[in-house]
Amino acid sequence: MNSNRYKILVVEDEANICSFVKTILEANDYQVLVASTCQQGLMMFSSHVPDLIILDLGLPDRDGLELIKAVRATNAVPILVLSARTMENDKVTALDLGANDYVTKPFGTAELVARVRAALRTRRTADSFSAAPGGKFYLEDMVIDYDRRIVTVAGAEVKLTQTEYNILALLSEHTGKVLTYSSIISTIWGRIDEGSTKKLQVNMANIRKKLGSKPGDNRYIINELGVGYRIQDPPTAPGDDS
Repeated sequence: MNSNRYKILVVEDEANICSFVKTILEANDYQVLVASTCQQGLMMFSSHVPDLIILDLGLPDRDGLELIKAVRATNAVPILVLSARTMENDKVTALDLGANDYVTKPFGTAELVARVRAALRTRRTADSFSAAPGGKFYLEDMVIDYDRRIVTVAGAEVKLTQTEYNILALLSEHTGKVLTYSSIISTIWGRIDEGSTKKLQVNMANIRKKLGSKPGDNRYIINELGVGYRIQDPPTAPGDDS
């Protein structure tokens, strides 16, 4: 048995879904722990310190949002919400509280595994950045040089305004995580007013155009409609085949 396998905690009270998710993850060589209540999930999180939490919100004892709050008070472990709640407000609340991603039920096997891989790469990348401030971010043919505040695509420098660079750098620093409109606006401009969302959308359109993305092309940045933005694929530095 490979002791270096990623450990994933699944907090889900529906036995059939829990069993299905566990089977999918184990088939992809992940170590899986399961809990059926919020309290049990928090106890197992403290005891086993998993690399990722997959969380249902509709738990029998408490709302899953309470687990996100409790975990985020002390830990930055990636949290992937897997919920039947489809309202935008539910997604925004979970993401604002600190969830990294939100997948609605029903879901496809391939999508779930891809989202899990993305969340785990988020943790690995975050650990790398915390150990070595600055550095570079790689995504396909785009490179962000944090020290020089320069963005290049296919080796050519992309002329971004200060605000455009700050938005792109913010998304890259949280790669794999959906950032809500409000969280981006608060970080970049410091306050939210009536025209803030439109201002963000205009800047984002300019960023995409300068990066060479055509309308409807999610090559680098994807818009989670009504919720926020995220980098399409987490970065892998050259030579990293994991």
